[in-house]
Amino acid sequence: MKKRPVVLVVMDGIGINEDEYGNAVKAAHTPTLDALMNNSPYVAIKAHGLAVGLPSDDDMGNSEVGHNALGCGQIYSQGAKLVNESIDNGKMYTSDVWHKVINNCVANDSTLHFIGLLSDGNVHSNIEHLKAMIVKAKESSIKRVRIHALLDGRDVLATSALEYVDDLEKLLRVLNDDSFDARIASGGGRMKITMDRYEANWDMVRLGWETHVLGLGRQFGNASEAISTYRKEYDVIDQDLPAFIIAEDGNPIGTINDKDSVVLFNFRGDRAIELSMAFDYDDFDKFDRVRRPDVVYCGMLQYDGDLNLPVNYLVTPPDIKNTLSELLTKNKIRQYAISETQKYGHVTYFWNGNKSGKFDAALEDYCEIPSDRVSFDERPWMKAAEVTDKLIEALKSEKYDFLRVNYPNGDMVGHTGSFNSTRIAVETVDLCLTRVLKAVDEMDAILLVTADHGNADEMFEKAKGGTAKAKTSHTLNPVPFVIYDKHQRHEIKSGSFGLANVAATVATLLDISYPTDWEESMI
Repeated sequence: MKKRPVVLVVMDGIGINEDEYGNAVKAAHTPTLDALMNNSPYVAIKAHGLAVGLPSDDDMGNSEVGHNALGCGQIYSQGAKLVNESIDNGKMYTSDVWHKVINNCVANDSTLHFIGLLSDGNVHSNIEHLKAMIVKAKESSIKRVRIHALLDGRDVLATSALEYVDDLEKLLRVLNDDSFDARIASGGGRMKITMDRYEANWDMVRLGWETHVLGLGRQFGNASEAISTYRKEYDVIDQDLPAFIIAEDGNPIGTINDKDSVVLFNFRGDRAIELSMAFDYDDFDKFDRVRRPDVVYCGMLQYDGDLNLPVNYLVTPPDIKNTLSELLTKNKIRQYAISETQKYGHVTYFWNGNKSGKFDAALEDYCEIPSDRVSFDERPWMKAAEVTDKLIEALKSEKYDFLRVNYPNGDMVGHTGSFNSTRIAVETVDLCLTRVLKAVDEMDAILLVTADHGNADEMFEKAKGGTAKAKTSHTLNPVPFVIYDKHQRHEIKSGSFGLANVAATVATLLDISYPTDWEESMI
């Protein structure tokens, strides 16, 4: 018998929330998704906390760990949890790389720089990791520390940057004395400088380099002054604040120079790779670095194992093995993966266990649709139509047995804080589901619909006085998992499931035995 193809749709950032307050998913007109959830086998599954390898169920999921779990069928210690363990048991400070970073500064009487996202969102970084390393740096005889603070407002409250700056500077006042000088040297919003991903906008990284390394930009006396001034002038949330430089007598206090050490303290890889390229690569042509300081550079983790980037890193990332893609290629299952640029790496790199390449190029095809370079609230449909065109074309080609797609709209537009735009983003995904469902019926395929975490489902939170305040972060809500099969009503087992159960479910539908160390199939 001809194998029936399985199509997996990941609706990025579209979670389940029964509360209508600030819920762009409930506010959206989604007849196709509603029909699927009401008439097909359906279960709400966990996409945050322990279910995806994070420290606790108070930790929001994210697209990186979500796609790791979806693609490998297992739960690995991830991001913050890995770093927490390494700091708590002291392994980070006994590592060769930490000693290399410290000894370089001590031997050369040079500066230790920390670059990263200044928040406790636990998606890309955690301010507690930074604070712990600064304390350890002083204990290790470092004399000067400079912090290059990227402002969040995306994984945490939209205008919370001053809280994190105040928290950090409170620690610095305690630590600073005649033998130790630690200060914030530069910064800017994460969506304005430094933290680009998938090479979508190298100008962000160039501006970050000019800010952190070269000390070029508008000068202020301190970070709080910069943030307060920009808020009045631009009326934007933290992630969109322009770059700033802290200076004394007209001179930047924290340029990065020869013989310094630099630690990028973000633990998530996607928005750390490009800056790491700029520091590590001899042959670099993405922008003019003007000067490339001779430094010891390291990341909190290795952000891309295949690219060996960065060369130096403080904490060993999880060694993810036995992924779904590996299992399918061993069984000669032909695969197709597609998204637009913003989430292309999630259906490829993260899906495959943080590996850039393919397991079998003859059996795997990947398609990237270039994302627009505009604010996503201005164009909330993004590239969903083009992605759908290509997905349907691939399905109708009859070349593939398993096809996966990520629609980024609910997440990327949700992060802007615009409720109306996010509602349109959710409706866009539903329109695409309508087209996909029609093609699934035509090609006698099976359709799975899920999400990697919530976002659009909780766009407001109540501030002091009961007023509505935009929420731009992910949520702790579960996500849907639907099985549509016009020939058979699959029975979902009773129990509590998470994203890591999806891989085994796919294997079951493709009539393949899955490894015993995987989370079980839901059917």
